[in-house]
Amino acid sequence: MIGPGCDAKVLIYTKPIDFRCGIDTLVAKVQHEMQQDPWGGVVYVFRSRRKDRLKILWFDSTGIWLMTKRAESAEGFAWPQPHDGSFRITAAQLAALVSGMDWRRSRAPRRVISPKIEPLVKA
Repeated sequence: MIGPGCDAKVLIYTKPIDFRCGIDTLVAKVQHEMQQDPWGGVVYVFRSRRKDRLKILWFDSTGIWLMTKRAESAEGFAWPQPHDGSFRITAAQLAALVSGMDWRRSRAPRRVISPKIEPLVKA
């Protein structure tokens, strides 16, 4: 898939949008309502009222992408309660959201630090 990398910063816009909005309207929403720079490489995720469609806005340094996905399941995408503003999720959580999983259950794996092993010295 062409898209943002695993280190991408992702912001979720929590209120539903009119899905007739195009790139210019979403860029204006990012600038004025979210107080963000749409050309900064951040991935912005928007949803429809029924939670069955997503729009993703992303600038890749050559142009702005507008990606749309419609869920085929009846329950749609897992989404938080609508409120004013936005919040950040990880790129792994975005991948889970786009694939139809409950992204809220996606967490970074716990790092296991292996014990330091001393080399054997022959006497």
